[in-house]
Amino acid sequence: MEEVYGGLGRCSWAFWLAVVFDSLGLLVLLLGVFADLFFYDFLIYAGAIVIFLSLIWWVFWYTGNIEVPPEQLEDDVGLLKKDKGLTGVLRRFSSRIRSSLRRNHSNAGAARGKRNRAPVTLAMNTDENLSTVCDSVDGSHTAAV
Repeated sequence: MEEVYGGLGRCSWAFWLAVVFDSLGLLVLLLGVFADLFFYDFLIYAGAIVIFLSLIWWVFWYTGNIEVPPEQLEDDVGLLKKDKGLTGVLRRFSSRIRSSLRRNHSNAGAARGKRNRAPVTLAMNTDENLSTVCDSVDGSHTAAV
């Protein structure tokens, strides 16, 4: 049973916050433009910032009202599909095989990487320059220790 929402949708609080921020920001901005005050520039900037911050509430309202059918959510949030019979059994079995292969492949790759790595030692004397040290890491140049 799906709940039906009114004209503003689920997040009406975000809608009203956005409207309040827009109204307040516009009021402060127009006060800074048309009032003869010595701090008019502060009011103009503050109004513009408040209007900009209202975009946060508009985005909350908009994204809170996006409706996604449960069929499309199954892949995103891990809901189980209700497969019956042979299809459901095969789906569960293949997912277990895939996950075990991924685990075994990542463990084998880590072990293989450890075996093929050669230890690197750096010998640094105070009279060696940086290029000698860098060349000794490659193995193309051996520095005197």
